[in-house]
Amino acid sequence: MADHPRATRLAERIQEIVARMLDTRVKDPRLGFVTVTGVRVTGDLQHASVFYTVLGDEEARAATAAALESAKGLIRSEVGRQTGVRLTPTLEFVPDAVPETAASIAEALREAARRDAEAAALAASAQYAGDPDPYR
Repeated sequence: MADHPRATRLAERIQEIVARMLDTRVKDPRLGFVTVTGVRVTGDLQHASVFYTVLGDEEARAATAAALESAKGLIRSEVGRQTGVRLTPTLEFVPDAVPETAASIAEALREAARRDAEAAALAASAQYAGDPDPYR
């Protein structure tokens, strides 16, 4: 996303419009439980990448991607009508990898916690050389 305030405002507005459209106007049965996670707009306001997540398996994600692709024209016309910009940006729907990334990070944290617990258990039962209190 560009650092221009206008592009930022347009991206936020497009996110609101697309989320509302998917909730109320797009009635495609292939459309799963979709969450619009973000929008990036180019500096010239000609292209918008809409990031989304889908709750479900890979089949649901593929069906939702097809539904979004078929509803792209309807959504773009509504974005143009509600934003009032001279040239309506083209929309590109991109699946967001945030849930998968979060799941892999959570798995890595669980593995680290398990290893810490193993190390603590080994340290608790360890017998160290020398006196129990070396400072007496």
